[in-house]
Amino acid sequence: MVATLGFVWGGTFLVNELALEGITPFWLAAGRVCFGAVLSTLVWRLMGGRLFSAPLSRSERLSLVTIALLSSAVPFSLIAWGQQYVTAGFTGVSMASIALMVLPLAHFLVPGERMTWRRALGFAIGFAGVALLMGAQAFESSGATLELPGRLACLAATACYAVASILMRRLPAVDPVGLSTVLLLIGVVAVLPMAWIAEGPPPSTDLRTLGLIVFLGMVPTAAANLLRVTLIRSAGPVFMSLTNYQVPVWSVLLGAALLGEPLPPVLLWSLLLILTGVGLSQYGALRRLFARQ
Repeated sequence: MVATLGFVWGGTFLVNELALEGITPFWLAAGRVCFGAVLSTLVWRLMGGRLFSAPLSRSERLSLVTIALLSSAVPFSLIAWGQQYVTAGFTGVSMASIALMVLPLAHFLVPGERMTWRRALGFAIGFAGVALLMGAQAFESSGATLELPGRLACLAATACYAVASILMRRLPAVDPVGLSTVLLLIGVVAVLPMAWIAEGPPPSTDLRTLGLIVFLGMVPTAAANLLRVTLIRSAGPVFMSLTNYQVPVWSVLLGAALLGEPLPPVLLWSLLLILTGVGLSQYGALRRLFARQ
């Protein structure tokens, strides 16, 4: 699941940039969430519509709404807006920093997710691999007037994902399909008025842009959100955050394969650092995984 998410999200930024050629950023985020919610609801109803095994307390309902906002509506809008003004390299590194944010949060808030020296070293090595892959691109200026707010928007989106992952792990027993669907439905309620207030009524779009929005809603939103929920609930937010080290790698590889972009000469060294970091930080989990094979 980690490998699949890394691949899917690695290609999302490319599709995002193409879609932004034909639609405004907040309506792009709204379209993603809406199409994702429709598909998720259909699947959920076909599977029986199960959700929590027991009624939620008031604080748990508040956590559910907060998770929904921080896992889709808010970060999707921030990334779509920020990508107008920042380089792709900065976006890739900012997404990788989610892992570094999750580690200390999980240490204090999630039972069993202790910050050991091996785990901290592994995360640092993995992040170094991402920084090496992005190289100077991570620090190049796009020249846009709103570049600084754009960078802050991307970093704020990563913080949203980190906090949402921690809160999701703390929810009581729940069906992953139902939770994934409810989070997107709550996201719809938030993102539609947000887009309307910020950018007015939805703009008309061509079929190419509409197709890209549908794809974003179905694959990296609905399907990937279900994988994300399942992974966090079963393996924990720290393990889930390792996905973000793969995102820039797949972004570079897909850019080379689909757009003819040159592969950076440091790609193999970056992959080696990332895999070493993953192995160190999750040594115990990987040992148990292969012991069962």
